[in-house]
Amino acid sequence: MKIEQIKTAELIPYARNTRTHSEAQVAQIAGSIREFGFTNPVLIDNENGIIAGHGRVMAAQKLGLAKVPCIRLGHLTDTQRRAYIIADNKLALNAGWDEEMLALELGELGDLDFDLSLIGFDESELGELMADPAEEAAKRNEVGAGSLSAKFGIPPFSVLNAREGWWQERKRAWLAIGIKSELGRGDELIGKAAPNSAYGKQSTGVDENGKLTYKESVGNTSTFDPVLCELAYRWFSPVGGVVLDSFAGGSVRGIVASHCGRQYIGMDLRAEQIEANRAQADVARDPQPVWHCGDSLTIDKVCADVDADFIFSCPPYADLEVYSDDPADLSTMSYEDFRAVYFEIIAKACSRLKEDRFACFVVGDVRDKKGNYYNFVGDTVEAFRAAGLHFYNEAILVTCVGSLPIRAGKQFTAGRKLGKTHQNVLVFVKGDGKKATAACGECDFGELSAEGIDDAKHLSQPQSSSLDLS
Repeated sequence: MKIEQIKTAELIPYARNTRTHSEAQVAQIAGSIREFGFTNPVLIDNENGIIAGHGRVMAAQKLGLAKVPCIRLGHLTDTQRRAYIIADNKLALNAGWDEEMLALELGELGDLDFDLSLIGFDESELGELMADPAEEAAKRNEVGAGSLSAKFGIPPFSVLNAREGWWQERKRAWLAIGIKSELGRGDELIGKAAPNSAYGKQSTGVDENGKLTYKESVGNTSTFDPVLCELAYRWFSPVGGVVLDSFAGGSVRGIVASHCGRQYIGMDLRAEQIEANRAQADVARDPQPVWHCGDSLTIDKVCADVDADFIFSCPPYADLEVYSDDPADLSTMSYEDFRAVYFEIIAKACSRLKEDRFACFVVGDVRDKKGNYYNFVGDTVEAFRAAGLHFYNEAILVTCVGSLPIRAGKQFTAGRKLGKTHQNVLVFVKGDGKKATAACGECDFGELSAEGIDDAKHLSQPQSSSLDLS
């Protein structure tokens, strides 16, 4: 069948069309056309009467499209035409969903920051599809999960699910502010230490021998989740407090801190990363985040005048991501050397932490060249204990699976290695946990917009500090 470009103004709606289109739905269709193009031609009869595609035509009019692609079904009788107008809509409605697979697809698209509203599901549908089963069970058992969410953002349970609808919506709201934490970092950091691995690549299927085939992906560098960042600040640090980050990396932790009314001070070895972070100062608020360029082994000296209220960081995961060829860069070291320097940096950062305050590191174990875990999580706990802190909380952050379903089968078959889809959120306390809790004050959550936190109480100024922030 030939596709014709017909003037939108010449298309005639069917007067007895039984399918309704709300203004909101037409706006969704228009958004889809903007994103994907006009991929589904309108079906018309010989007189340009619309048989299928009334919503698309209305969206085209909304977008000001002069012409739309059409297919002419001149072979239909009048009876067939009238029946097909109903059948085209009803047959599509009769299809079902594999809800587990749908939630997986939506979760991965959300993790890639795709606007899920363009797919057609509203916020309540997305929330239901991507809901955390544990939280839903808690609600059914009337343990107060709803009120917990209202007070603390999400229930303060030991499993944090970054796949659920609320989390993804909150993440999109943060990113809408203009956070670009990937700037200043290489596009393909993961796997530089292992160039023959599948890291940094996207599967394209299997070859004739049943082996996975890959193409280079557009960027495969980890970035920190702004929602986890917000939760950590609001749960474990006071408004107006000072946050110290010994492994700053991208800009996200600093920008989120400023929007949450915390003074952020971060340190990173690479000048290009610090420059990229500072270039995003326009999306931060007062107090403006401060980034120092230098070796984190000197953090106790560079920040000698800092009395931190919270230590928060996500350290290099050994050699999983290689950030530079600087010999002082932890990601270039053997794990034995990495571990020794890592312990020292943690001790020096903790020396700048006030008594009766919390610290939080987000980590995940990584494998050595033989495929065995280093026990990086355990070493992090040991490092903080050696620095005089107590191991206080542990949470599991359930992350989006990305390409894991493609990789997991092969790696499990070859070596019984489980596909890793979580990180460890480790919380420590210096001094007394109850006094540290009292120092944090009440948790405060507000709505997010493109301008940041709407609630004015989040704009409190930082506590006075002898640190020169000029």
